[in-house]
Amino acid sequence: MQHPGYGEDEVTNEAIELIRQRIGNPKASIFFVIGGTQANMAVISALLRTPEAVICVDGGHIWAHETGAIEATGHRVITVSGVQGKLTPAGIQKALDDYFMRPHMVKPAMVYVSNATEVGTIYKKAELQAISEFCRAHKLLLYLDGARLGSALTSDENDLTLKDLTELTDVFYIGGTKNGALFGEAIVFNDPNLYPDFDYVRKERGALLAKGWLLGVQFGELFKDDLYFKIARQANILAKKLSAALKEAGFEFLADSPTNQVFPIVSKEEMAALAKKYVFEEWQPIDEHHSAIRFVTSWATDEAHVDELIKDCIKLKNNN
Repeated sequence: MQHPGYGEDEVTNEAIELIRQRIGNPKASIFFVIGGTQANMAVISALLRTPEAVICVDGGHIWAHETGAIEATGHRVITVSGVQGKLTPAGIQKALDDYFMRPHMVKPAMVYVSNATEVGTIYKKAELQAISEFCRAHKLLLYLDGARLGSALTSDENDLTLKDLTELTDVFYIGGTKNGALFGEAIVFNDPNLYPDFDYVRKERGALLAKGWLLGVQFGELFKDDLYFKIARQANILAKKLSAALKEAGFEFLADSPTNQVFPIVSKEEMAALAKKYVFEEWQPIDEHHSAIRFVTSWATDEAHVDELIKDCIKLKNNN
Protein backbone atom coordinates (compact mmCIF):
# COMPACT_ATOMS: atom_id res chain seq x y z
CA MET A 1 0.00 0.00 0.00
CA GLN A 2 1.31 3.45 -0.91
CA HIS A 3 1.05 6.59 1.23
CA PRO A 4 1.50 10.30 0.52
CA GLY A 5 4.89 11.55 1.73
CA TYR A 6 5.98 13.72 4.67
CA GLY A 7 3.27 12.59 7.06
CA GLU A 8 0.41 13.86 4.92
CA ASP A 9 -1.35 10.50 5.08
CA GLU A 10 -4.39 9.01 6.75
CA VAL A 11 -2.37 6.81 9.12
CA THR A 12 -0.53 9.83 10.55
CA ASN A 13 -3.72 11.87 10.83
CA GLU A 14 -5.37 9.05 12.78
CA ALA A 15 -2.40 8.88 15.16
CA ILE A 16 -2.57 12.63 15.74
CA GLU A 17 -6.27 12.39 16.57
CA LEU A 18 -5.62 9.53 19.00
CA ILE A 19 -3.04 11.63 20.84
CA ARG A 20 -5.33 14.66 20.90
CA GLN A 21 -8.03 12.52 22.47
CA ARG A 22 -5.62 11.06 25.03
CA ILE A 23 -4.31 14.45 26.15
CA GLY A 24 -7.79 15.99 26.16
CA ASN A 25 -6.84 18.81 23.81
CA PRO A 26 -8.55 18.63 20.39
CA LYS A 27 -6.84 21.82 19.22
CA ALA A 28 -3.23 20.79 19.94
CA SER A 29 -0.73 20.91 17.09
CA ILE A 30 1.25 17.66 16.93
CA PHE A 31 4.42 17.06 14.94
CA PHE A 32 6.27 13.76 14.61
CA VAL A 33 10.08 13.73 14.47
CA ILE A 34 12.64 10.95 14.62
CA GLY A 35 14.52 11.53 17.89
CA GLY A 36 14.74 13.47 21.13
CA THR A 37 17.72 15.69 20.38
CA GLN A 38 16.03 16.60 17.11
CA ALA A 39 12.85 17.49 18.98
CA ASN A 40 14.69 19.58 21.57
CA MET A 41 16.75 21.49 19.01
CA ALA A 42 13.76 22.21 16.77
CA VAL A 43 11.43 23.36 19.57
CA ILE A 44 13.94 25.45 21.50
CA SER A 45 15.45 27.14 18.44
CA ALA A 46 11.96 27.93 17.10
CA LEU A 47 10.60 29.49 20.27
CA LEU A 48 13.64 31.49 21.38
CA ARG A 49 14.64 34.73 19.71
CA THR A 50 18.25 35.65 18.96
CA PRO A 51 19.41 36.90 22.42
CA GLU A 52 17.35 34.43 24.44
CA ALA A 53 18.41 31.43 26.54
CA VAL A 54 16.89 28.32 28.10
CA ILE A 55 17.18 27.32 31.78
CA CYS A 56 17.66 23.71 32.83
CA VAL A 57 18.93 21.72 35.79
CA ASP A 58 22.62 20.87 35.80
CA GLY A 59 22.90 17.45 34.23
CA GLY A 60 19.81 18.10 32.09
CA HIS A 61 19.80 16.32 28.76
CA ILE A 62 20.12 19.44 26.59
CA TRP A 63 23.19 20.40 28.62
CA ALA A 64 24.94 17.09 29.27
CA HIS A 65 24.03 14.69 26.47
CA GLU A 66 23.28 16.54 23.24
CA THR A 67 26.75 17.57 22.08
CA GLY A 68 25.99 21.29 22.26
CA ALA A 69 23.05 21.03 19.85
CA ILE A 70 21.19 23.91 21.49
CA GLU A 71 24.24 26.16 21.67
CA ALA A 72 24.89 25.37 17.99
CA THR A 73 21.62 27.17 17.19
CA GLY A 74 22.90 30.30 18.96
CA HIS A 75 21.06 29.90 22.27
CA ARG A 76 22.78 29.50 25.62
CA VAL A 77 21.75 26.79 28.08
CA ILE A 78 21.78 28.21 31.61
CA THR A 79 22.20 25.50 34.25
CA VAL A 80 21.23 25.67 37.92
CA SER A 81 21.30 23.18 40.78
CA GLY A 82 18.27 20.99 41.30
CA VAL A 83 16.91 18.45 43.77
CA GLN A 84 17.30 14.79 42.77
CA GLY A 85 17.65 15.84 39.15
CA LYS A 86 14.60 18.11 39.27
CA LEU A 87 14.37 21.84 38.65
CA THR A 88 12.66 24.06 41.24
CA PRO A 89 11.20 27.59 41.19
CA ALA A 90 14.07 28.66 43.44
CA GLY A 91 16.56 27.40 40.88
CA ILE A 92 14.79 29.24 38.07
CA GLN A 93 14.79 32.41 40.17
CA LYS A 94 18.55 32.08 40.66
CA ALA A 95 19.04 32.00 36.89
CA LEU A 96 16.92 35.14 36.53
CA ASP A 97 18.93 36.82 39.29
CA ASP A 98 22.26 35.83 37.73
CA TYR A 99 21.34 37.00 34.24
CA PHE A 100 20.12 40.49 35.06
CA MET A 101 22.46 42.85 33.17
CA ARG A 102 20.59 44.04 30.10
CA PRO A 103 21.76 44.13 27.31
CA HIS A 104 25.12 42.55 28.19
CA MET A 105 23.80 39.11 29.16
CA VAL A 106 21.51 36.67 27.40
CA LYS A 107 17.86 36.85 28.34
CA PRO A 108 16.35 33.75 30.06
CA ALA A 109 13.12 33.07 28.17
CA MET A 110 12.38 29.35 28.50
CA VAL A 111 12.47 26.66 31.18
CA TYR A 112 13.32 23.08 30.19
CA VAL A 113 12.43 20.06 32.34
CA SER A 114 12.42 16.35 31.59
CA ASN A 115 10.07 13.74 33.00
CA ALA A 116 11.45 11.27 33.93
CA THR A 117 14.70 13.10 34.71
CA GLU A 118 18.21 12.02 33.82
CA VAL A 119 18.46 10.18 37.14
CA GLY A 120 15.06 8.49 36.86
CA THR A 121 13.15 10.73 39.25
CA ILE A 122 9.74 12.18 38.39
CA TYR A 123 7.89 15.43 38.87
CA LYS A 124 4.82 15.21 41.08
CA LYS A 125 1.85 17.32 40.03
CA ALA A 126 2.41 19.90 42.76
CA GLU A 127 6.04 20.33 41.69
CA LEU A 128 5.22 20.84 38.02
CA GLN A 129 2.32 23.11 38.93
CA ALA A 130 4.64 25.32 41.01
CA ILE A 131 7.09 25.57 38.10
CA SER A 132 4.25 26.30 35.67
CA GLU A 133 2.86 29.08 37.86
CA PHE A 134 6.33 30.58 38.29
CA CYS A 135 6.93 30.53 34.53
CA ARG A 136 3.64 32.21 33.75
CA ALA A 137 4.22 34.87 36.41
CA HIS A 138 7.65 35.63 34.90
CA LYS A 139 6.65 35.27 31.22
CA LEU A 140 8.84 32.21 30.66
CA LEU A 141 7.92 29.40 28.28
CA LEU A 142 7.79 25.92 29.84
CA TYR A 143 8.95 22.99 27.72
CA LEU A 144 8.90 19.38 28.91
CA ASP A 145 11.14 16.70 27.39
CA GLY A 146 9.16 13.47 27.42
CA ALA A 147 11.75 11.04 26.13
CA ARG A 148 10.93 8.79 29.13
CA LEU A 149 7.40 10.08 29.66
CA GLY A 150 5.81 6.63 29.53
CA SER A 151 7.96 5.44 32.41
CA ALA A 152 7.22 8.59 34.41
CA LEU A 153 3.45 8.45 33.98
CA THR A 154 3.25 4.76 34.91
CA SER A 155 5.44 5.03 38.00
CA ASP A 156 3.84 3.93 41.26
CA GLU A 157 4.62 7.40 42.63
CA ASN A 158 3.15 9.38 39.73
CA ASP A 159 0.08 11.60 40.04
CA LEU A 160 0.37 13.44 36.71
CA THR A 161 -1.66 12.74 33.57
CA LEU A 162 -1.21 13.68 29.93
CA LYS A 163 -4.12 16.08 30.40
CA ASP A 164 -2.19 17.79 33.20
CA LEU A 165 0.76 18.28 30.86
CA THR A 166 -1.34 19.96 28.21
CA GLU A 167 -2.61 22.37 30.89
CA LEU A 168 0.67 23.05 32.72
CA THR A 169 3.23 23.28 29.89
CA ASP A 170 3.49 25.26 26.68
CA VAL A 171 5.09 22.45 24.71
CA PHE A 172 5.99 18.85 25.53
CA TYR A 173 6.83 15.73 23.63
CA ILE A 174 5.79 12.13 24.00
CA GLY A 175 8.79 9.85 23.60
CA GLY A 176 8.40 6.77 21.45
CA THR A 177 12.05 5.82 20.89
CA LYS A 178 12.59 4.89 24.54
CA ASN A 179 9.23 3.18 24.89
CA GLY A 180 8.71 0.54 22.25
CA ALA A 181 8.93 2.46 18.98
CA LEU A 182 11.65 1.81 16.45
CA PHE A 183 12.10 5.58 16.48
CA GLY A 184 9.95 8.66 16.92
CA GLU A 185 8.75 11.44 19.20
CA ALA A 186 5.48 13.36 19.12
CA ILE A 187 5.90 17.09 19.79
CA VAL A 188 2.76 18.68 21.24
CA PHE A 189 2.11 22.42 21.02
CA ASN A 190 -0.75 22.85 23.48
CA ASP A 191 -1.71 26.18 21.92
CA PRO A 192 -1.42 25.96 18.10
CA ASN A 193 -1.00 29.74 17.97
CA LEU A 194 2.21 29.67 20.03
CA TYR A 195 4.24 28.95 16.88
CA PRO A 196 1.95 28.33 13.91
CA ASP A 197 4.90 28.01 11.51
CA PHE A 198 6.63 25.12 13.25
CA ASP A 199 6.18 22.98 10.16
CA TYR A 200 8.77 25.20 8.47
CA VAL A 201 11.19 24.71 11.37
CA ARG A 202 10.73 20.94 11.34
CA LYS A 203 11.74 20.90 7.67
CA GLU A 204 14.60 23.38 8.14
CA ARG A 205 16.11 21.31 10.97
CA GLY A 206 16.02 18.11 8.94
CA ALA A 207 13.31 16.68 11.18
CA LEU A 208 10.64 16.04 8.54
CA LEU A 209 10.71 12.37 7.55
CA ALA A 210 9.84 11.76 3.89
CA LYS A 211 8.23 8.41 4.71
CA GLY A 212 6.34 10.02 7.58
CA TRP A 213 3.71 7.28 7.77
CA LEU A 214 6.35 5.15 9.54
CA LEU A 215 6.05 7.52 12.51
CA GLY A 216 2.27 7.72 12.28
CA VAL A 217 1.75 3.96 12.22
CA GLN A 218 3.94 3.48 15.30
CA PHE A 219 2.19 6.12 17.42
CA GLY A 220 -1.16 4.90 16.18
CA GLU A 221 -0.42 1.43 17.55
CA LEU A 222 1.14 2.75 20.77
CA PHE A 223 -1.96 4.79 21.59
CA LYS A 224 -4.49 2.09 20.79
CA ASP A 225 -5.70 0.23 23.87
CA ASP A 226 -3.13 2.04 26.07
CA LEU A 227 -0.22 -0.04 24.74
CA TYR A 228 2.12 2.90 25.36
CA PHE A 229 1.40 2.74 29.08
CA LYS A 230 1.26 -1.04 29.37
CA ILE A 231 4.78 -1.55 28.06
CA ALA A 232 6.16 1.35 30.10
CA ARG A 233 4.61 -0.12 33.25
CA GLN A 234 6.26 -3.48 32.54
CA ALA A 235 9.68 -1.83 32.34
CA ASN A 236 9.03 -0.08 35.66
CA ILE A 237 7.98 -3.33 37.35
CA LEU A 238 11.26 -5.03 36.45
CA ALA A 239 13.33 -2.00 37.46
CA LYS A 240 11.54 -1.90 40.80
CA LYS A 241 12.36 -5.58 41.35
CA LEU A 242 16.03 -4.94 40.57
CA SER A 243 16.22 -1.83 42.74
CA ALA A 244 14.57 -3.49 45.74
CA ALA A 245 16.86 -6.51 45.56
CA LEU A 246 20.02 -4.41 45.30
CA LYS A 247 18.91 -2.21 48.16
CA GLU A 248 18.29 -5.26 50.33
CA ALA A 249 21.75 -6.55 49.40
CA GLY A 250 23.30 -3.36 50.76
CA PHE A 251 23.90 -1.25 47.66
CA GLU A 252 23.46 2.52 47.90
CA PHE A 253 22.01 4.56 45.04
CA LEU A 254 22.74 7.85 43.30
CA ALA A 255 19.04 8.74 43.30
CA ASP A 256 15.79 7.22 44.45
CA SER A 257 14.40 6.40 41.00
CA PRO A 258 10.80 5.11 40.76
CA THR A 259 11.10 4.54 37.01
CA ASN A 260 12.99 2.20 34.69
CA GLN A 261 16.45 3.61 35.37
CA VAL A 262 18.43 2.18 38.31
CA PHE A 263 21.63 3.83 39.57
CA PRO A 264 23.46 1.64 42.10
CA ILE A 265 26.80 2.81 43.50
CA VAL A 266 29.49 0.15 43.09
CA SER A 267 33.19 -0.18 43.73
CA LYS A 268 35.62 -0.12 40.82
CA GLU A 269 36.20 -3.84 41.37
CA GLU A 270 32.47 -4.61 41.34
CA MET A 271 32.04 -2.55 38.18
CA ALA A 272 34.85 -4.40 36.42
CA ALA A 273 33.38 -7.77 37.40
CA LEU A 274 29.89 -6.83 36.18
CA ALA A 275 31.27 -5.48 32.89
CA LYS A 276 32.50 -8.96 31.97
CA LYS A 277 28.89 -10.12 31.63
CA TYR A 278 26.57 -7.10 31.45
CA VAL A 279 26.24 -3.90 29.44
CA PHE A 280 25.67 -0.74 31.49
CA GLU A 281 26.92 2.83 31.71
CA GLU A 282 29.35 4.28 34.22
CA TRP A 283 27.13 7.24 34.96
CA GLN A 284 28.98 9.32 37.54
CA PRO A 285 32.16 8.96 39.62
CA ILE A 286 31.35 9.16 43.34
CA ASP A 287 34.86 9.10 44.77
CA GLU A 288 38.24 7.60 43.95
CA HIS A 289 36.99 4.06 44.49
CA HIS A 290 33.26 4.15 43.60
CA SER A 291 30.98 5.11 40.71
CA ALA A 292 27.26 5.17 40.06
CA ILE A 293 26.33 2.91 37.15
CA ARG A 294 23.09 2.86 35.22
CA PHE A 295 20.90 -0.12 34.39
CA VAL A 296 17.82 0.48 32.22
CA THR A 297 14.91 -1.92 31.76
CA SER A 298 12.53 -1.83 28.80
CA TRP A 299 9.38 -3.48 27.46
CA ALA A 300 11.66 -6.16 25.98
CA THR A 301 13.63 -6.95 29.16
CA ASP A 302 13.49 -10.62 30.13
CA GLU A 303 12.70 -11.08 33.83
CA ALA A 304 15.04 -14.08 33.91
CA HIS A 305 17.90 -11.74 32.96
CA VAL A 306 16.95 -9.39 35.79
CA ASP A 307 16.97 -12.32 38.21
CA GLU A 308 20.40 -13.36 36.97
CA LEU A 309 21.75 -9.83 37.40
CA ILE A 310 20.36 -9.69 40.94
CA LYS A 311 22.01 -12.99 41.78
CA ASP A 312 25.40 -11.82 40.47
CA CYS A 313 25.19 -8.49 42.28
CA ILE A 314 24.37 -10.18 45.58
CA LYS A 315 27.28 -12.56 45.09
CA LEU A 316 29.64 -9.61 44.52
CA LYS A 317 28.41 -7.82 47.62
CA ASN A 318 28.73 -10.95 49.77
CA ASN A 319 32.29 -11.49 48.59
CA ASN A 320 33.39 -8.03 49.74
